[in-house]
Amino acid sequence: MSTKPKLYYFDGRGKMESIRWLLAAAGVEFEEEFLETRDQYEKLLQGGSLLFQQVPMVEMDGMKMVQTRAILSYIAAKYNLYGKDLKERALIDMYVGGTDDLMGFILMFPFLSAEDKEKQRALIAQKATSRYFPVYEKVLKDHGQDFLVGNNFSWADVHLLEAILMVEEKKSDVLSGFPQLQAFKARISSIPAIKKFLEPGSQRKPVPDDKYVETVRRVLRMYYDVKAN
Repeated sequence: MSTKPKLYYFDGRGKMESIRWLLAAAGVEFEEEFLETRDQYEKLLQGGSLLFQQVPMVEMDGMKMVQTRAILSYIAAKYNLYGKDLKERALIDMYVGGTDDLMGFILMFPFLSAEDKEKQRALIAQKATSRYFPVYEKVLKDHGQDFLVGNNFSWADVHLLEAILMVEEKKSDVLSGFPQLQAFKARISSIPAIKKFLEPGSQRKPVPDDKYVETVRRVLRMYYDVKAN
């Protein structure tokens, strides 16, 4: 029996992508089972694997873990990406919470109408440049260190890089006014495990396309329209 973590989700980003990022950053190989049919999803539900009747779900260390934040916290703690003490952990939680909020504006983007996508694209850029990126820019400038917390590579760094790249897909020059974040992006991207994950052929998922949206809607029976924030 494989001892690698096994991820249950769609063949796309969604809420599982941050889990893929963090496992990759920790140098952990993992397997994936992609949900393509309603029957697969029903089987997980009936088997009691989905505690709150939703994915992502990760099988790891004898557990079937659900709730994205719980999964990420466990991985970060297990692989020493969660700070050296409670104060550092609190900072990491705060910074991750901020990037989570920013990513929330992007998560449902593929499910929007064409008209709403243009509105949401502008909102994402506005929120990133006025609320979120200035915070991380100031943190990096004030302490003058390579990483966000304790001058050690952590979950917060991984999450911020993921968010930066996601926003750049919506507005390519979004970091033009943030020199600290430009340097941060280059620095974190060059870490061997991250560099490998960013290369073609990795388990990183591409920008969600129509096929991904159709699969999610079919499996979860999403028959309603998603509105922009």
